[in-house]
Amino acid sequence: MQKRKLGTSGLDVSVVGLGCNNFGMIPKDAAQAVIDRAIEKGITLFDTADIYGNRGGSETALGEILGARRKQIVLATKFGMKMDDDGAKSGASRRYIPQAVDASLKRLKTDWIDLYQLHTPDPKTPIDETLRALEDLVTSGKVRFIGCSNMPAWQIVDSLWIAETQSFSKWVTAQDEYSLVVRGAERDLIPALHAKQMSLLPYFPLASGLLTGKYKAGEKAPSGTRLSQMTYLANRYMTEKNFEIVGRLKDFAEKRNHTLLELAFSYLLSEQTVASVIAGATKPEQIDANVVAANWQLTPEDIAEVKNITEK
Repeated sequence: MQKRKLGTSGLDVSVVGLGCNNFGMIPKDAAQAVIDRAIEKGITLFDTADIYGNRGGSETALGEILGARRKQIVLATKFGMKMDDDGAKSGASRRYIPQAVDASLKRLKTDWIDLYQLHTPDPKTPIDETLRALEDLVTSGKVRFIGCSNMPAWQIVDSLWIAETQSFSKWVTAQDEYSLVVRGAERDLIPALHAKQMSLLPYFPLASGLLTGKYKAGEKAPSGTRLSQMTYLANRYMTEKNFEIVGRLKDFAEKRNHTLLELAFSYLLSEQTVASVIAGATKPEQIDANVVAANWQLTPEDIAEVKNITEK
């Protein structure tokens, strides 16, 4: 498994990461099989969030399954989204952040978090207050490095300036949606991250399964798949334009003796700002496929043609 640096942190992570959003929602033995295979295949970045798995289920499953193997991985989690119905346990205030990290540490059964990420910007809390609270966590040793998620480029740059002037810890990563059918990150975010030596951790790299080829134009999503269960995602991804793009991408890959899945991973990894492509899995076989998919080295000509296809 190839590895890349996680921003300026000095941490090396596998170019394929494991998204743990399904844990806590699938049987524990299924989660264990996925985790076992991921570690066996050399995946070192495990990404979760306090809200995943119906509020805490994913972190709890990871804590129970990893055991001593926790030291073998780079463990990333997130905070900020609502952990209760009234919203008291949410946000990025100096009051809430210490509560959130302690709860995550307890569920994860660990003394430290390698990468602690703000899940989404908190408009009610000044960013300098958030950064000060996160600096306290780094100083205490509960958190090694910090990252942000779903934050616009201008706000990332602004918060980095505040961190610099106040001597706070800086974001080393940004986690945002990025795929062959959602390339918005290339406009402003990736150039900003490159300039500031931050890494991008793409989520939804397969567009919720659209880029696996298992969905067909004019047909309902297969029973049991994510897009069959989440109408808002199906409405977003299963469009006529996207199916046309996917068809062209599949033809492009097959002409080169590769799969659509391999193209989806390899295109993202052709961007050096991307440290690791985070993909979920419910079966060990999906881990195998994801690991293989990251091995295709696209040429500059390949990349140009893929961009031309996806811009139509």
